[in-house]
Amino acid sequence: MRYDVAIVGAGIVGLATALQLKKEKPGLNVIVLEKENVVASHQTGNNSGVIHSGIYYKPGSLKARNCIDGYHMLVDFCREHQIPFELCGKIIVATSEKELPALDNIYKRGVENGLEGIRYIDRDEIKAIEPHTAGIKGILVPQTGIVDYKVVANKYAELFQKGGGVLKLNTKVTGARQTRGGDMLLRTSSGDIEAALMVNCAGLYCDKVASYTIPDLQVKIIPFRGEYYSVRKEKRSLVKNLIYPVPDPNFPFLGVHFTRRIDGEIEAGPNAVLAFQREGYKKSQISFPELIESLTWGGFIKVAKKYWRTGFGEFYRSFSKPAFTQALQKLLPEIQASDLVKGGAGVRAQACDREGGLIDDFYIKEVPGQIHVLNAPSPAATSSLSIGKTIAGLAIKHLHTHQA
Repeated sequence: MRYDVAIVGAGIVGLATALQLKKEKPGLNVIVLEKENVVASHQTGNNSGVIHSGIYYKPGSLKARNCIDGYHMLVDFCREHQIPFELCGKIIVATSEKELPALDNIYKRGVENGLEGIRYIDRDEIKAIEPHTAGIKGILVPQTGIVDYKVVANKYAELFQKGGGVLKLNTKVTGARQTRGGDMLLRTSSGDIEAALMVNCAGLYCDKVASYTIPDLQVKIIPFRGEYYSVRKEKRSLVKNLIYPVPDPNFPFLGVHFTRRIDGEIEAGPNAVLAFQREGYKKSQISFPELIESLTWGGFIKVAKKYWRTGFGEFYRSFSKPAFTQALQKLLPEIQASDLVKGGAGVRAQACDREGGLIDDFYIKEVPGQIHVLNAPSPAATSSLSIGKTIAGLAIKHLHTHQA
């Protein structure tokens, strides 16, 4: 069967795109292809579950616009479909004078991005909100919340299929080419599929899928594993909600923090280390071809030279629980190594260009008959319905051009 749109990847962005396409154009024949036997298996399913406010992102960027719009759309969606969530708020805490300029920049971005209710808090207010937290100044962000994104993604999939969409699991895309008529022919483990438009939301393998038709792609996905500890149940009272540090403005990760999940568990972390394979959730998981590919990418070599000190510290914490604990104690001095048990891990698909830039914003590349989502890290889950609506709009334009 020929489809109007074939979406590669049933993570939360791919499913949101599919849902928004069917909402905008119910008559479209849309298929979502997923190599795993369930949806939301990778970045979505290993997400910390935070509903982000949009405070960190550069005003006017795709991240800022889609996070703020997506935040409201997600909250409304959860209310409509009775998905458990909580707008518990978070604090961003400076623990030293040298962090205050970066804290001010974050606050300014929040104001420019239109966040309401954010405010500075002093040492006493920090203690009133999170009694066990150390800090000299902070920002209270009331919009931040928690949810289970697997539940959200599964609801997207359910509604998409109820609307007539097709979800095909256990179907890996192994190649793609454009036919003489302009359609896209996708080679999959379940047979060939033809569609007027291919939308690539393949996450950790989005660059691989793009390279089937764009041989000179200028970006590569570098996988970074984020490892968490869980706070023992009897010590969960140390954290009420969400406690974040002031992030390093030169490093595209937020730093170790404390997150209360919707099920009551408290997560501590993550660090950010190079994963030795794209779906390498454990240190022992190694794909030598994928590792060599990362290490020999010219852009990554430049990144490694620039961030080697930070990267060494992240690796050290990965193998040293005392070092990881020490990093957490900046925010929560009472936490001890004995309070922590090994938790889960996620892998972030971080796009890196040839010049050594770790792409910070969402990145979507369009060519005739194809839309490739080549960078959609956090806050992609929060932003999913907004990103999906954006991609759906692009897709409809492509289809009109194709039919003309």
